[in-house]
Amino acid sequence: MFSIVVLSFVFSFIFALGGIGSAVVLVPVLYSLGIPLNQAKPTGLFINTISLTGASISNVREKRLDFKLGVPIIVFSFLFAPVGACFSKFISTESVLYILVLFLIFSSCIMLFFKSRKYAESFRDDKPVLSLSILGIVVGFISGLLGVGGGGLISPVMVIMGFNPKKVAAITAFVVPFSSFSGFVTYLSMGAVNLKLLFLVSGAGFIGGFLGTKFMQNRLPPAVVKKILAVILIVLAIKLMIKF
Repeated sequence: MFSIVVLSFVFSFIFALGGIGSAVVLVPVLYSLGIPLNQAKPTGLFINTISLTGASISNVREKRLDFKLGVPIIVFSFLFAPVGACFSKFISTESVLYILVLFLIFSSCIMLFFKSRKYAESFRDDKPVLSLSILGIVVGFISGLLGVGGGGLISPVMVIMGFNPKKVAAITAFVVPFSSFSGFVTYLSMGAVNLKLLFLVSGAGFIGGFLGTKFMQNRLPPAVVKKILAVILIVLAIKLMIKF
């Protein structure tokens, strides 16, 4: 249990700057350490909720958050995370893990190879409600199904759509706690939460996320952080595939 607490702190620290939440890495790590997947998922979602809430408050106070751009994603991800969580009851653990591997590979490839600089002179300022609502539906469903919060999907898709990466980071950090909490409550109602594990890991995750946000924003450039996160995700995907 001590190793799980330490890993929760470390990964929450590392993933703080990316704004995507550490659940994307903690869920497969907890599973690989012997925690049942249906207990690992709500634990990851709860950690996302508390670790990114502080970052969201900071973004609101410093006026970095574009509420109108984020509202459609927030609303629909919040509504559809429970749908994904409930759907997970009807598919096998192996199927969920295969989807998780694909999600990890997709997120890591975007972080490594997609160059947002090509939009540097033409960031879009419109608010495409329909497109953002569809993104929210997909993100919410995946968040609940995999227990990862969906930040690893929001960021790359919005950057590909042509939005300012700085706005995207703030929106992602704001959306993920909502979708994560919604999915967590659903798993809690299903009786899938290990409370002892939850309290131990979430406390370490909160401290790690808080310190990581403060440290990395001042010490490491975002490009370096993205490469670190991408390598971690690829390693986890490979480890899960080997375990299959």
